[in-house]
Amino acid sequence: MGKYVLHRILQLIPILLFISIVSFALIRLAPGDPVLSFVTPNMSPEDVERIRQNMGLDQPLYIQYGLWLKNVLAGNFGYSLNNHRPVLTLIVERLPATIGLMGSAFLLSLLIAVVLGLISAVYKNKLADRVLSLLSYIGISLPGLWFALILIYVFTVQLHWLPSMGMRTIGVNSAWDVIKHGIMPCLVLCITHVSVFMRYIRSSTISQLEEDYVQIQYAYGSTRRTVLFRHILRNVLLPVITLFGLSFAEIITGAFIVESIFSWPGMGSLGINAVFGLDYPLIMGMTMMSSFLLIFGNLLADVLYGLADPRIKTMR
Repeated sequence: MGKYVLHRILQLIPILLFISIVSFALIRLAPGDPVLSFVTPNMSPEDVERIRQNMGLDQPLYIQYGLWLKNVLAGNFGYSLNNHRPVLTLIVERLPATIGLMGSAFLLSLLIAVVLGLISAVYKNKLADRVLSLLSYIGISLPGLWFALILIYVFTVQLHWLPSMGMRTIGVNSAWDVIKHGIMPCLVLCITHVSVFMRYIRSSTISQLEEDYVQIQYAYGSTRRTVLFRHILRNVLLPVITLFGLSFAEIITGAFIVESIFSWPGMGSLGINAVFGLDYPLIMGMTMMSSFLLIFGNLLADVLYGLADPRIKTMR
């Protein structure tokens, strides 16, 4: 396992290098000029050109990329054009808020989906299964933006139960206040994840219930609960582990719309502001962070596969 993990980590280097080249070229070739963020109406053309030279934008594209890569290897991802602060500092400041929101939504979705998926599979084609299947289809097709606005209207405008903006109330420093601010964005993120996870778990559980080992366990006198949670659940979670690995990139990109709607101070709102403000260094930093998390998530999923099913270790 150790050699496999080391081999996969070494594979990260060429993959991230390729992603950085493509991303850098696309960002630089996109419409817009980073120098415009520093230009004032009274600035002379000579001053504008001097700024361009100081930023290295007068150099060919491959030289610009080489300078950027050199700075990245030195731990410097550049400075945000809009915030005038180091890109890495901005990402590190915003990342905990997004990890807390996305992590809570993912864990809550998984717990709910496991229970509902098992119930739906056990009562296949019965009323409970049909109701849960209908709800899952609704959850998959439900627009997140619309659902967020409905929650705000009901719980903030009408009932005055939950705050709709920010992560904390000014002057209030308590965990319960943060939880209240995170309930609605967490629900919006959960609705799709629960529906998708539940469909996977239901399908896997139905196939597992038809296996011979399940009938053997029943013959030995095991209860349905014991069979489900001690034997079937481990095999059922394998496809969910794949979804878990793919969901790692959503730590950066998955909450763009939700965080913007609820003014959650995380990576989503930071990325939206970077895109609309043509903040190229920050866009590049977030792109590389998302790519790293996606690749790392796949590696983590492979490791978890081995822990969930020891037979997989012998197949490598």
